[in-house]
Amino acid sequence: MVDTIVFVICAVICLTGAIGVIAARNPVHSALMLVMTLFGIAVLFIAQEAHFLAAVQVIVYAGAIVVLFLFVIMLLGVDVATDLELGKLRGQKTAAAGFAVVALAVVGYLIVNVDTTRTGVQSQGGVIDNVTPNVDLLAESLFDQYVYAFELTSVLLVVAVIGAVVLSRRHPPLDTDSAEASN
Repeated sequence: MVDTIVFVICAVICLTGAIGVIAARNPVHSALMLVMTLFGIAVLFIAQEAHFLAAVQVIVYAGAIVVLFLFVIMLLGVDVATDLELGKLRGQKTAAAGFAVVALAVVGYLIVNVDTTRTGVQSQGGVIDNVTPNVDLLAESLFDQYVYAFELTSVLLVVAVIGAVVLSRRHPPLDTDSAEASN
């Protein structure tokens, strides 16, 4: 009974946050709603006894990624209302509605017709046994087999932050009077 109550409360928090991310007009409020959604998902991970995933959810996503989003939002100064309307494409709403109907039909078909969730494929990260803890296997897989992809991801995030800083840097306007006086 307690599990059901926790699930319902977290589901409401997650859905409210997800709708708030889309509906919020202020990007800072949208990022804070994303934090609320990520914390709700972390509590759901704890309810499933996936404590490592809950910690990663809070530390990596809510702690690092959303802070990076807020940093870029504040750096670019997009917290003021701006007109993002670029123009309407013909048939855009019709195509979006058609895509949504097809996507829902595919998901519905998969829910009804798929009778098993197992794939039968061997694990790529190693065999789970009772001797070696799962965190050790994850660390060995991450820092041994996939170390280049892991480091490439960190470089990509650093380049994104540097790019945001360079693009948002405001150049002072040229003072034409002082430029003419120096000539």
